[in-house]
Amino acid sequence: MMAHYKTTNTQRPREDLSLKETSPKITGRAASTTGPMTAFNLVEQMQYLYVRVVKARGLPQPCDPYVELKIGNYKGSTKHLEKNPYSEWNLVFSFNRERIQNTSVEILVKDKALAVENGHEVIGRFAFNVSDAPTRVPPDSPLAPQWYRLMDQNKIKGELMLAFWIGTQADEVFPDAWHADTASVISGYGVSDTRSKVYISPRIWYLRVNAIEAQDLQLRDKNNRGQPVEIFVKATLGRLVLRSKVSQTKTTNVAWNQDIMFVVAEPFEEDLVVTVEENLINKEGSFTLGRCEIPLKNVEKRNTGSAAAAKWHDLWRTEVVENKEVRFASKIQMRISLDGGYHVLDEPAHSLSDLRPTAKILWKPTIGNLELGILSASGLPPMKPENRVNAYCVAKYGPKWVRTRTIVDSCDPKWNEQYTWDVYDPCTVITIAVFQNGYLHSWDKPGGPMDLPIGKVKIRLSTLVIDKIYTNSHPLVVMQPSGVKKMGEIQLAVRVSCTNKMNMLLTYGRPLLPKMHYLVPLSKDQISMLSEQAAYTLALRLSRAEPPLRKEVVDYVLDVKTHLWSLRKAKVNFDRIVKVMDGVFGVVKWFDGICKWTNPFSTVLVLIIFCVVVIYPGLILPALFFYFSKEGIWNFWKRPKKILHIDADLSHAYTALPDVLDEEFDPFPTRRTEEVLRRRYDRLRSMAGSIQTLLGDIAAQGERVQSILSWRDPRATAIFTSLCIIAGIIFWYVPFQCIPLLAGMYVLRHPWLRDQLPPYHYNFFRRMPAKTDIFL
Repeated sequence: MMAHYKTTNTQRPREDLSLKETSPKITGRAASTTGPMTAFNLVEQMQYLYVRVVKARGLPQPCDPYVELKIGNYKGSTKHLEKNPYSEWNLVFSFNRERIQNTSVEILVKDKALAVENGHEVIGRFAFNVSDAPTRVPPDSPLAPQWYRLMDQNKIKGELMLAFWIGTQADEVFPDAWHADTASVISGYGVSDTRSKVYISPRIWYLRVNAIEAQDLQLRDKNNRGQPVEIFVKATLGRLVLRSKVSQTKTTNVAWNQDIMFVVAEPFEEDLVVTVEENLINKEGSFTLGRCEIPLKNVEKRNTGSAAAAKWHDLWRTEVVENKEVRFASKIQMRISLDGGYHVLDEPAHSLSDLRPTAKILWKPTIGNLELGILSASGLPPMKPENRVNAYCVAKYGPKWVRTRTIVDSCDPKWNEQYTWDVYDPCTVITIAVFQNGYLHSWDKPGGPMDLPIGKVKIRLSTLVIDKIYTNSHPLVVMQPSGVKKMGEIQLAVRVSCTNKMNMLLTYGRPLLPKMHYLVPLSKDQISMLSEQAAYTLALRLSRAEPPLRKEVVDYVLDVKTHLWSLRKAKVNFDRIVKVMDGVFGVVKWFDGICKWTNPFSTVLVLIIFCVVVIYPGLILPALFFYFSKEGIWNFWKRPKKILHIDADLSHAYTALPDVLDEEFDPFPTRRTEEVLRRRYDRLRSMAGSIQTLLGDIAAQGERVQSILSWRDPRATAIFTSLCIIAGIIFWYVPFQCIPLLAGMYVLRHPWLRDQLPPYHYNFFRRMPAKTDIFL
């Protein structure tokens, strides 16, 4: 299969997919050693004229008043209040100062009823010059509104309470303000879908249902005892239905001792429904022997590996016998618990943004802060069906999702929004994605278009230098059925600050995941199934926010389809293994040349070194560790200084054949063949997906070895280099004969002296970065 992949293929023209450094006008260039600096110091300041319309008084009654603002070509208005003597709006209008083409602002109070009857709607007006607006920037207190008289034909027609000032996007009213740039194009309810918002993922738990046994079951055919009946447990939570294995019995008692696991989110809205069912012989379906409902609020929460208490639950079934309703009662023994010691995996294992368990009591203290400035984008292509660009960004790190405001009808949008996250582990990844807002022009139409993805960027925090500000233009690269395509660029500013450097360094020796993943491990099948449940649960809850974060957005950020089969990705993983093995092959080739005296000087030098090592074996380990230390120190001057970004050559972006890309984007199940071939093809793709993941894991191990001394993760390389120096000094003074003795005793130690958690060197190795993040 791999041999036929490299067939003749005319490569498409290559685009510039490089990472470019930028120099935005930001104020956060000074280093910070104690945490995040002043808010909005990673973005360019944008000045806005804010006008807050609070309320009116003294208006002629009866009237249906509303307020209208005019400044140049911009016009904005509040909702009208029908026959309400207490006219209060409390609405903030925002105008980009760079686009203001007039020096004065006119505020009109109008009567909607008069507009219908007499064609004259102005009750009174007030005007002010933009230059008269005071400047106000947080943390200054909000500007107090004042009463201003409304004049019409030199007569006072009431008073309007308002405040106006010049501010920036750091103002607390900015997210919910009425933005003239957007509202001038979008109308109706669609305006609310353009505002920036912060979303917090609900706390999600693993719900473990251990079905042990059932007693006194009322079987469907009580007189038939010749053949065993097949009994199974079915657990239902909302729309999700799972079942246990089938257990055969000839009596009214049956045992399973099997775990059924769900993902549930707080607050718990559904009850767990457990039914015991009997398979119908020679018929489709099953017969319910009894059911019970368990409210999740009553379920025990556990944070350790100890098993939950086993409890008996009554199973009820109602039947009509001789025109009378008869209830049958059986019992089922189960262990039901909400496992808070796990981290619920809702993202791919190679790009986790959070490693904490569900239970807050098990959280470690924060080690720093992550600051992200979403500056702008450039070169975004027009998107169908409107053939325009209404772009917004979504960034996810940990449970916190942020969404920027939508910039309407612009291929080069400027957001200049800054967000901050707490960091608990440096070996995590933040994802920033750009989407086309397809809801704006179809908010009043059911089943409107989806929010189409434009591209995304992933940044691994452990590859960043502490307190250094990275300002780069990241290419937005996507794979499409027609091939690789650059969808523009996004300009970002990123900084990771550290509040406790010792805790940050100590995290490299801790297990990557919480203890429960090692004490009571989940199988691969369970993890895969639960990851799908977690992504579905998050998408369901976030889609209920206002404005909603839609399912297609959540799925794209979480990479829910990353496990599907792709021959291109399989080839990428195979090439990664070959590249990792190049070092081994190089050593073999070099040793073969030494043996063949290809270079006599080198062969003589190796012979001398070998004789010295044989005579003085105590030099082996010190020399080896000092060599690693030398390599680490030497590579410090050649360390990478740019953020990892997409590698098109590694991704085989330009060499993949059209039929390979067609297979990669073929929906599941396939639509390309007949029914029989479809089943075989889907089965093959599922098997190949597992092989692809295995190849990727093997490649990642070798790449982690290569990254130890590469300064890709500056803290890890510094730790390893320091330990090598210390180890070299220790082994210099310790007699060599003691070393293999102690090592042998450690390896062959009694199981009582072993810990179930991974050793420190394994934890350190697992945290090394690999190239999984930089290929498509």
